[in-house]
Amino acid sequence: MPVPSATTPCIALDSFAASICGMFDHLEGVQFWIKDRAGRYHWVNRAFLLNYSLEQRDQVLGRTDHDLSPAPLADQYVQDDEHVLAGGSVRDRIELVGRFDHTATWSQTTKLPVRDGSGIIVGTMGITRTVDAAAAQSDLPEAVVGRVLAHIRQHYAERLLNEDLARLAGRSVRAFERLFAHHAHLTPQRYVRRLRVRMACHALVEGRAPLAEIAQAHGFCDQSHFTREFRQETGLTPGDYRARYSQ
Repeated sequence: MPVPSATTPCIALDSFAASICGMFDHLEGVQFWIKDRAGRYHWVNRAFLLNYSLEQRDQVLGRTDHDLSPAPLADQYVQDDEHVLAGGSVRDRIELVGRFDHTATWSQTTKLPVRDGSGIIVGTMGITRTVDAAAAQSDLPEAVVGRVLAHIRQHYAERLLNEDLARLAGRSVRAFERLFAHHAHLTPQRYVRRLRVRMACHALVEGRAPLAEIAQAHGFCDQSHFTREFRQETGLTPGDYRARYSQ
C-alpha cells in the first residue's frame, strides 16, 4: 500500500500520559504499544521489546510493523489498524503474533483508537498477551477466526474457497461468513484479495520481476486479473504503483 507521508501528524504524550504508559513496563507478559496514523510506533513497553529481542525503545520508535514482523503478519496488523483508525476496534482476538526469531505465538489482542483532546483519532493503541495451546485451539469464535486467518496468510497464493475455509472453521458456509466478517471486518474473499494485493505491493517495490510473474506468484489468474484487482484496492495499476514507490 502507499508509503506513509513524512508529514503525517505525530502523537504527543504529555507527562501524565507518559507516566501511565510507564506502568505497562511492570505488567509482565503483556505487550503494549501506541502507533500514529502512519503506523509508526510512538511507545512500546518492556514486554514488547523483549518479544522482539530489543533493549531500548529508541530501536522501535518511528518504525512500523513491516520493520519488525514478516510481511503476512505485518499486513494483518496494518489492516486491523485501518479498521481502528476508522473508529472501530479489535477486542480479544486470538491471533498469531510475530517474535524476534520470525516465529509466531498465539496471542490475545485488543486494539482501540487514540484520540486527541478534540476527539479526533490520531493513532491506535493495543495490548496482547500469549495464550496457551488449549485456548488457541478452542471453539471460541476468536480462536476459530484466528486459525482461519493463519491458514489464509500461509496459503494466500492458492485457491481459497469459502466452503473450504468454513470446513476448517467447523461451521456452515453462511455461519462462517458471518463469523469471519464480524471478527475480521471483511468478507473472507475480500480479505484474501486484499492480502494478495498487499503482498504483491512488496514484490513490486522490492524486486524487478515481470508483472505476469508477480500475478501468478500471488494467486491471480493472469496479469489482467491482477491489474483489475490491484486497481480496485489501491487506485493504481501495478505498473504505476511500482513507478511511484520503488526506490
